[in-house]
Amino acid sequence: MSRKPATRQAGGTVTRAARTPARASNPVERTVSFEDNTYLGALFGEHDQNLALIEHRMGVHISARGNHVVILGGEAACDAAQATLKEIYKRIASGDPVTAGDIDGVIRMNEVDAGIRKKKQSRVSAKSNASTETSGDARIVTRRKTILPRSLTQQTYIEALDGTDLVFALGPAGTGKTYLAVVHAVSLLEDGRVDRIILSRPAVEAGERLGFLPGDMREKVDPYVRPLYDALYDVLPADKVEREIQAGVIEIAPLAFMRGRTLSNAVVILDEAQNCTSMQMRMFLTRLGEGSCMVVTGDPSQTDLQSGDRPGLVEAVELLADVEGVAQIKFSDQDVVRHDLVSRIVKAYDVHDQIQRKPNRKSGFRSTD
Repeated sequence: MSRKPATRQAGGTVTRAARTPARASNPVERTVSFEDNTYLGALFGEHDQNLALIEHRMGVHISARGNHVVILGGEAACDAAQATLKEIYKRIASGDPVTAGDIDGVIRMNEVDAGIRKKKQSRVSAKSNASTETSGDARIVTRRKTILPRSLTQQTYIEALDGTDLVFALGPAGTGKTYLAVVHAVSLLEDGRVDRIILSRPAVEAGERLGFLPGDMREKVDPYVRPLYDALYDVLPADKVEREIQAGVIEIAPLAFMRGRTLSNAVVILDEAQNCTSMQMRMFLTRLGEGSCMVVTGDPSQTDLQSGDRPGLVEAVELLADVEGVAQIKFSDQDVVRHDLVSRIVKAYDVHDQIQRKPNRKSGFRSTD
């Protein structure tokens, strides 16, 4: 089967068009053979778009002949492309989900640059029974679906969730921090390892003046916790989510209502923790009871705290860095698993923020950030 090389159309879709992959100085050839031809359609993708994406991202040339795929390019790139194709085929053959995002995730997990791999793995800081070495088979299994990591940092995050009582997940939007935490909580509930799930967020910035909002408590809180609902609905039927909420098995509450409680046999998730004050964070962390685990997610660069308030998330991360049983996972723009453009947007804002913090030599203006 002969194909034209890949290019990218509007919207980020990779298709086949006139493009020649970068030539390696010492090209090598790898041949991958697949036993069952019935899986090749899903492996290659519609109009070979999966192969095109691998070519585009890894700088190789791929040609398919029957159930044999030939890869041409640099040695490291060919090895990574070969590993990527084998992993995608393995997932398809085992019945695991393989969406466009999953394909992108497999490519991320087989990146050529070993330096990037080491840098990503170093983003975990933990002194706990969770190993900082990645096993390569991390996944979250629920009755509705199996979730596989889409980046090395996500892989480390999943392993930390499974073996640590308190996990901090820090980084920009779109990295899967909240989603993976909620899915993990559902898997523990379904396995009977916990009795309930408690989801919380600081509401109305950090002031939490919920009494001024119309409606009952749930109507007051719902607008602030909608992302948590979205994650629940993705792994549980909507009617089951409603039943579990009514029964108190799943509880969604503002952070202010955690005071005075001891949360036992539960998974407790605090989302948008960058909007917690120092006092709120201390109160929340000390709610941890017997048989429970906590996940705290947030992006320190996106805080809505008023000036003068002590940022509780940053303080907690610093104070608990060397505490046994605590893991810290740090995501970056490279771990964004939404649309390609989201990663570029995050990076552009990061660059802008760095510029704003530096003095302007021409005008003498100095940022007050």
